[in-house]
Amino acid sequence: MSKERGQKVIAQNRKARHDYAILDTYEAGVALVGTEVKSLRLGRASLVDAFATVDDGEVWLRNLHIPEYVLGTWTNHTPRRTRKLLLHRKEIERLIGKTRESGLSLVPLSLYFKDGKVKVELALAKGKKAYDKRQALAKRDAEREIAKVAGRRAKGRL
Repeated sequence: MSKERGQKVIAQNRKARHDYAILDTYEAGVALVGTEVKSLRLGRASLVDAFATVDDGEVWLRNLHIPEYVLGTWTNHTPRRTRKLLLHRKEIERLIGKTRESGLSLVPLSLYFKDGKVKVELALAKGKKAYDKRQALAKRDAEREIAKVAGRRAKGRL
């Protein structure tokens, strides 16, 4: 049996980059039970409502939805249980200090397999206001329009 290599994305939280300004990212392991891993291998998970908290010097991932394993028996897991995140002590201390600042939260950006282990990309983020979101959309549209015009110019069609 060959050892799994590389990175395989299971789920991404695309809306997080729209709703939050990402300040810093961390890679954390996730403490899981067997049927959760089997369900993740089928590519089934949702990060939509997920967030992380720091309680008593430990980081916990809440509201991550991993559906029950189809072939599981009475040993199946609860889909939205709280899961422990595995980080180095220095990283946890840094997160404790940062999350005490007002308006900063821990948001999972993606869930993936890395060399056979389940990892989560955790972001230290600050929530965007509605006008920030509108400005970001307007800026992206303007850049797209500039690229389109520059492409036409390069082809000599202007």
